[in-house]
Amino acid sequence: MKRRQLIQYAGAGLASAIGSSLWGTRSLAQSGGVTIRSLGHMSFLFSGNGLSVLSNPFRSLGCTAGLPAPKVKADLVLISSQLLDEGAVDVVPGNPRLLYEPGNYEVSGVGIQGIGMDHDRNGGRRFGKNVAWRWNQGGLNIIHLGGAATPINIEQKILMGSPDVLIIPVGGGPKAYNPEEAKAALQVLNPKIVIPMQYLTGAAKQDQCDLVGVDAFLKLMEGTPVRRPGASLSLLKSSLPKEGSVIQVLG
Repeated sequence: MKRRQLIQYAGAGLASAIGSSLWGTRSLAQSGGVTIRSLGHMSFLFSGNGLSVLSNPFRSLGCTAGLPAPKVKADLVLISSQLLDEGAVDVVPGNPRLLYEPGNYEVSGVGIQGIGMDHDRNGGRRFGKNVAWRWNQGGLNIIHLGGAATPINIEQKILMGSPDVLIIPVGGGPKAYNPEEAKAALQVLNPKIVIPMQYLTGAAKQDQCDLVGVDAFLKLMEGTPVRRPGASLSLLKSSLPKEGSVIQVLG
């Protein structure tokens, strides 16, 4: 966590989250859209309304061995845990602000909420806690689930609401959703845009990665439209589907 400006915990719990001004007038008024660029695995760069947000920078090893570390500049870095495949903040240049704990925050007028979840199917006893992140950027409500590994409970559902964009792990392994668990989470949250992450790719060292490929998830979601726009995707609120979901596979 060296060289980072830590933003202090600003309250937690269902009551404070509902009663807070997390979605302030400034963030809701901004509606210029957002561009989402995949950097591999769980790492994305979100750009819009003068703010750049980097999620889950990683070290190049195991499932990410063949990927360059996401050494990109950002105003804000969100990490879901301090594991090296999703919390390698030392690879990020400059001195961005860093969030890594559950709570309510405000950065450059944007309300950001970290929601605690288990990072494994054993009550967090193996890999600890995961932080899912929710914020509004460019007029879109975004949720990055990080390494979510357990079903979304009632309190978490209330905190998350119904996202416009949901970034969700689908590759399985011991510390994140497998395709079946990801599908169940989608049925709870009903997002407009689904971006799968944390799945097996050609960048992995096969003997050091326990994930399955994205096709297993897509097969399970048969009937849901799938798009492959490349490494990045630009969205406006007005461009979202009126009904149902669309899966956008980035990379």
